[in-house]
Amino acid sequence: MVVKTELNLSELRDFAKNLPKLKDKILELMEIDMKSYARDFLDGILAAELALFLGREKYQRKSLLQVSQRNYRNGSYGRTFFVKGLGGLSVKIPRDRQGKFQTQVLPRFARVDERVKQDCLLMYLMGQSTRSVSLISERLFGRKLSHTEISTVNQQLSEKVEQWRTRPINEEFKYLYVDGTNFTMRIDDKIQKVCVLVVIGVSKSNHKQVLALQAGDKESASTWRQLFKDLKTRGLNKAAVELGIMDGLSGLEKVFEEEFPEAVVQRCQVHLAKNVLTKTPRGVRKAVADDLRSIFYASSKKKAKGFFTDFEKRWEKELPSAVKCLSNNIESALNFFNFPQEEWLSLRTTNAIERLNKEFKRRTKPMEIVAGEASCYNLLAVIAIKMEAHWKRNPIHFQRSLPWFNSPAEKIENLHN
Repeated sequence: MVVKTELNLSELRDFAKNLPKLKDKILELMEIDMKSYARDFLDGILAAELALFLGREKYQRKSLLQVSQRNYRNGSYGRTFFVKGLGGLSVKIPRDRQGKFQTQVLPRFARVDERVKQDCLLMYLMGQSTRSVSLISERLFGRKLSHTEISTVNQQLSEKVEQWRTRPINEEFKYLYVDGTNFTMRIDDKIQKVCVLVVIGVSKSNHKQVLALQAGDKESASTWRQLFKDLKTRGLNKAAVELGIMDGLSGLEKVFEEEFPEAVVQRCQVHLAKNVLTKTPRGVRKAVADDLRSIFYASSKKKAKGFFTDFEKRWEKELPSAVKCLSNNIESALNFFNFPQEEWLSLRTTNAIERLNKEFKRRTKPMEIVAGEASCYNLLAVIAIKMEAHWKRNPIHFQRSLPWFNSPAEKIENLHN
């Protein structure tokens, strides 16, 4: 029998007027219905699974399976399981009298859909702290995941990250950008500053890749040596490396030249300029910065050395410390001149790796403290892979002409300040 419900025009108008108030309730009723259907579906699947295990349907006496002839149903127990898109479902887990049945539909002891945990992990990797994700999860998924649960899921990612971090190097790389950046980590229940050493390679096709992320002391020559050896063990062709771009870390240049004898070192001019300017009184800093820029932006290596000679003559008596600082590093600061002119702007500084480090810092800033080395690798690997995807679509386009600034000293002076 079909029951027809007819509404007159006045009733329809009243219903339409109340729609804004009823909207949330309608959505809630829809959600309740969906959850009810899903719960009944799960209960039916679990009952069918038990029937298959026992070899007979409910109320059927004889089993089709010899081993289950003396085993019987033994009621059920309730469990709340949180499903992505539905929230908490109160399901009935059937039991057998011998206690041998174990459902394969819902993992043992599991209370949350793995997809929910993966979504929470994605939020964590994209910039939210574990505590923030914990608060958001209750609103989005109907259950508050503890920061411990999120950390556990994060640990499960570590194996894949480790495989990526130690992957074979199958391409040849002509340039290596080398640097290290510090993070605050919890190690052995203590808060410590830990440096992560970073190496970016530029391939023959001008694509960049993050070749190394390794915790270590960036002031230690032996640490850098081991890192370079690891790169070669993974397949990096040392003969293909032509240039290493780095700042003035202690012992790094010497180790690099020993491990890559066919390559030369390019000292980052920005870092070198900062070091020179720190030894310069503020009153003459603009004039010194102008002279530095004349050296670094010269049209040839010969002219750059000529400008350096002029710099020595002008400032040697008044600023001996600044002159000595520049003199000790001038050769490695001008090695970029030995490469194609359109590449000079990209090879003079460590800007390529500084931008990556800046992105690392931006991501970890909300956390303040990273929960250990493995957790740090997970975060940095996601950022690095994301950057590599961009680099793959956008290879380095070397500029064919050098820029000209209205104020020659402005760029270096601003970097110092």
